[in-house]
Amino acid sequence: MNEQTQQLPQQPNIVVIGGGVVGAACAYYLNKSGAAVTVIDRAMFGSACSHANCGFISPSHILPLCQPGAISSTLRTMFKKDSAFSVKMRFDLELFKWMLHFARKCNHQDMLAAGYARQALLNSSRELYQSLFESGELQNCEWETQGLLFVHNSEHHFHEYAETDKLLHKEYGLAGKAFAGEALNELEPALKPCIAGGWLYEGDAHVRPDKVMSAWKSRLLANEVQIIENCEFRSIVSKHDAISAVETSTGTIKADQVVFATGAWSSLLAKQLQAKIPIQPGKGYSLTMPRPTSCPKYPMIFEEHRVAITPMQTGYRIGSTMEFAGFDTSIRERRLNLLLNGAKHYLKEPTAEPIQEKWSGWRPMSADGVPLIGRLPRFQNAWMAAGHSMLGLSMGTGTGKLLAEMITSADTHIDPKPYRVDRF
Repeated sequence: MNEQTQQLPQQPNIVVIGGGVVGAACAYYLNKSGAAVTVIDRAMFGSACSHANCGFISPSHILPLCQPGAISSTLRTMFKKDSAFSVKMRFDLELFKWMLHFARKCNHQDMLAAGYARQALLNSSRELYQSLFESGELQNCEWETQGLLFVHNSEHHFHEYAETDKLLHKEYGLAGKAFAGEALNELEPALKPCIAGGWLYEGDAHVRPDKVMSAWKSRLLANEVQIIENCEFRSIVSKHDAISAVETSTGTIKADQVVFATGAWSSLLAKQLQAKIPIQPGKGYSLTMPRPTSCPKYPMIFEEHRVAITPMQTGYRIGSTMEFAGFDTSIRERRLNLLLNGAKHYLKEPTAEPIQEKWSGWRPMSADGVPLIGRLPRFQNAWMAAGHSMLGLSMGTGTGKLLAEMITSADTHIDPKPYRVDRF
């Protein structure tokens, strides 16, 4: 289960480009292997998509978005005013190619294969997080393990989801617990009494993402990992099939190995890295506020409205939606209102005042729902860890450990083949 790579020099200098959760985990496990690691980020460490997502660490999120029927269901809803899914119409050749690849993967066989790949990383990461929090390596992250509740407003959707749960159990050994009507209200009193039912996946957990990133930063600095913020990657310095340094906005940094944990920006590097990188930015939104008086116990996903709820120890978050609008930095109030209106359908007390943060971030959406983890084909010492879609936090630790194992030619704890960068 090893990937071929060159022999590393004594205490190699490894540059990790990207200070999100995936880059942080890569830096941590590479440092543990004995490497000298430098992390650079174009802004502040942990300030992009890792900052204010919903904080789910979700072994239940096995199935990718590319499923049979996904194209037709998306087309039916994307032009509705209140649709959680949105595409900004424009001429964008890379988006068009991405959509074609996505469409080709919307079949049962490819869905199952993607699910196996995703599950391996999800389960690995869940176990690694547990170990990191229990050992004190990462502290004050508001780690909670109640599970995740998939809530359905209508009887039809609740019973229809039973087929999904059946598939998860049959193919992946994962089963949820069903709660209907009054049983759901007994489990979660914050829900309105008219909600049809829900499915609880007890193995899921959640954290407060900004505190996770603060904990990663503290741990990396304590372990003598260098973090350079406001340092934008510009180009590589290479000879033949190896990179010797990276050019940045603050100067040249020499490197024995380079890891591109560049999230949604990865596709912009395709020409320079001479690789196919079918990743598109899928903008998600969130609102953070104090905990309501009647605050949910469980984190929840309202399946029919595509809205997620995260009750944190020091706050409360409503998030989700998916907007393919390129690298548009604007925060659209209409998209935020979708979150608020969605929550009102389900919760007795859906919000609290004041709203402390309105946020959006670009999820790195891979075309097949599986991240790209491994060596870039053109170079012997360049690696990618990107394309985790909506699961960067959920898959972060497993990704970091796997990449460190590949770079150091150690036995890998999961099979790296499904994540090959050259599979496209």
